[in-house]
Amino acid sequence: MHHNVVVVGGNRIPFAKAGGPYTQASAHDMLTAALDGLIARTGLSGTRVGEVAAGAVLKHPNDFNLTREAVLSSALAPETPACDLQQACATGLETTMYIANKIALGQLDSGIAGGVDSASDAPITVSDPLRRILLRANAARDLKGRVAALSRIRPAHLAPDAPRVVEPRTGLSMGEHQARTTARWEIAREDQDRLAVASHHALAAAWERGFFDDLVTPYRGVTRDAILRPDTSLERLATLKPVFGGPEGTMTAGNSTALSDGAAAVLLGTEEWAREHHLTPWARVVDAQVAAVDHPGGADLLLAPVGATGRLLARQGLTLDDIDLLEIHEAFAATVLATLKAWEDEDYCRGLGLDGAIGRADRSRINVAGSSLAAGHPFAATGARIVPTLAKLLHERGPGTRGLISVCAAGGQGVVALLEAV
Repeated sequence: MHHNVVVVGGNRIPFAKAGGPYTQASAHDMLTAALDGLIARTGLSGTRVGEVAAGAVLKHPNDFNLTREAVLSSALAPETPACDLQQACATGLETTMYIANKIALGQLDSGIAGGVDSASDAPITVSDPLRRILLRANAARDLKGRVAALSRIRPAHLAPDAPRVVEPRTGLSMGEHQARTTARWEIAREDQDRLAVASHHALAAAWERGFFDDLVTPYRGVTRDAILRPDTSLERLATLKPVFGGPEGTMTAGNSTALSDGAAAVLLGTEEWAREHHLTPWARVVDAQVAAVDHPGGADLLLAPVGATGRLLARQGLTLDDIDLLEIHEAFAATVLATLKAWEDEDYCRGLGLDGAIGRADRSRINVAGSSLAAGHPFAATGARIVPTLAKLLHERGPGTRGLISVCAAGGQGVVALLEAV
């Protein structure tokens, strides 16, 4: 038996730039805060929900069983089970679908999905030679053996290995990959800056009208997304130098997402469970699709959601004209613009195995409450930010309105989901 799955709430802490106000906060701290804010708002303190699924991309070894430990630190009943999942930047959306699918199958009546990341507290590892020496010292049977092992340490061994967000198969960062895509699709600098400005202005307007009052709880003195710049302008962004694509590149710090800290969570359940707990359903989770591209072979790393979008719409018998709101993750402004061009490109879409071009999107329906360029992008948290945001936007517009979420992810992957207001 298939059960309807509805989004009945969400919560996140304000996102902040790495090295900012959350520098001393751990992933455990932030995820717990996001959960507790959601629990307090929905009256679930002491309640056992079906399951909690969340994850982090930048994860410390001591974050063993991160989500379960956050649940135990939260106001949920300790009998609530939990698990960690990870699909790079799509983690928050993939955890949503994991919970939604279990509810649809009747395995759960409720659940919470989420994600968290701290670029400020990224794990630092020791060099491999030093690690091997320390392991030998730890395995030694006596003091003499430990001293002998440690005596092999040399100054060159002491340099730590800082985390690098690069593709293992290519050695290129996500920004470097996107710079290639930006050039290939001929995405203009001014268009990127214009999209970035629009994101900041839309997010600021949403904050001003109180849209996020029941979606965000203050944390460590931060009450709004700390990256948001309501006064951002084309003139200001035009002064910034390229950070990807070389001196002639068009991608800057202003039209690229900042390294961020934050956590988000989304509450899902059956319609019956929502009624029992006096919660108003916002939107139904209709469908989802994953996809991947051969980026080591030269495919555009961040355009994997294009194929997923085409397959999902075809399966549902829908076109872009049937979608009222679009949420396209702003990894970079150029990612959104390249995605829109790819949707319209007949040859590109056929090359992905689709029947033809997906179509042209109405720009006025895209990221109407701002997105990652303005809010920030704590990798695993982004999907769990977008889902309740879109669900609430759809609920405001009335039953039957549809929304599509598109999130690209490292490894040449993408996740797309369809919601419908109830």
